[in-house]
Amino acid sequence: MIRHFAATLMALAVVTATPAEATPSRIPAADREVVFTADGTTVYGTLHVPERRAGQRLRAALLLPGSGPTDRDGNQPPGSAPDTLTQLADALDEDGIASLRFDKYGTGRTGLGAYQDHPEELDYPAFIRQAQTAYKTLREQPETDPRELLVVGHSEGAMTGLILGSTVHPRPSGLALLQPQAIRLLDLVTLQLKDQIAEATRQGQLTPEQQRTVNAAIDAAVNSLREHRPVDTTDLLPAIAELFESFQGPNARFVDSDDAVYPPDTAAALRPGTKVLLTCGTNDAQVPCATTNALTAALRRADAGGPGRVTLPGVDHLLHDADSPDTLASPVVDALRRFARH
Repeated sequence: MIRHFAATLMALAVVTATPAEATPSRIPAADREVVFTADGTTVYGTLHVPERRAGQRLRAALLLPGSGPTDRDGNQPPGSAPDTLTQLADALDEDGIASLRFDKYGTGRTGLGAYQDHPEELDYPAFIRQAQTAYKTLREQPETDPRELLVVGHSEGAMTGLILGSTVHPRPSGLALLQPQAIRLLDLVTLQLKDQIAEATRQGQLTPEQQRTVNAAIDAAVNSLREHRPVDTTDLLPAIAELFESFQGPNARFVDSDDAVYPPDTAAALRPGTKVLLTCGTNDAQVPCATTNALTAALRRADAGGPGRVTLPGVDHLLHDADSPDTLASPVVDALRRFARH
């Protein structure tokens, strides 16, 4: 009887102890504001941390927005609110990856910061330094594993991420270049404008002769910008003339310094074996797949790891398709998951 009672106690002890060991405490997913300083400017961001075990260090990704006044969520209020970066953070959460996104210069709570009184001095290297400081901030968070850091950039942010890939420490274990700016800025602008002019000609809004005249004026304007000469807007359509006037006005330093970067050259400095995802969407009019050819080849020469370039059928520049006009298209999510698990 005593032996039976003792055996029963032992069995109860085992049954009682096992669940406590098998189900450690979990901390729910949460967002918190993160503040850091870059070049004298206070920068505000959001750190998203997925559900995790107490004390667990997670893989973590720095999220970088596209061009223009795009804030930490991937929006340009009030006119555009696709929530691109918020949705990327949610997608990465599904694979247990934390993320940091921030309001870059000219957006959100950060604003122009130290450049408030002289915005014309804001150049592209300032955005690179801001992103490098954000990467360091992510590395130092108590929930992140500094050995497993990723950079996920969209459009211009992908080009910035490519630069970070060879300039930050520790080097990122992976880069996701989503619909990247993969050629020089003014070459990309030229391509986009000429496509719009061609479409206007197809619709009968311009004659073929007018198309040739405007295209030649665009080429001349780009040459003038690169040679730091005044742009002649005589043969440009009003909207295009206004664009080039802004390029040689307050935005001149930024345009000149951004245009100086040729992403395929930047790829050569990556650490061999760095895993890289490069996406292009077949419905992306802003960054056509053909513009990523040279960068794709450069990544191969640099011995970058996979998954490499992934073509996204029916996906546009904002990572949407006809089935998902307001959320990340399923091919985008699939590509991210493949990247996260590669």
